[in-house]
Amino acid sequence: MDITELSEDYIVIKAEEDGVNIIGITRGKDTKFNHTEKLDMGEVFVAQFTEMTSAMKINGKASIYTKHGVVNSGK
Repeated sequence: MDITELSEDYIVIKAEEDGVNIIGITRGKDTKFNHTEKLDMGEVFVAQFTEMTSAMKINGKASIYTKHGVVNSGK
């Protein structure tokens, strides 16, 4: 899979509680945090992996919708 295919994949994160944090992590030789968002219950964030963003860390109770299915984070 090349970066063109990755950048076409969107994920949707729906907060199931207040204070869900989303942290975007860069790719490259130095991994860094490049973006953060804070969601409250019911808020939705649409995200995309790009040439700069290789990973996302999600703290808190949330539902993450991808083309592969739904993953639930948190307790």
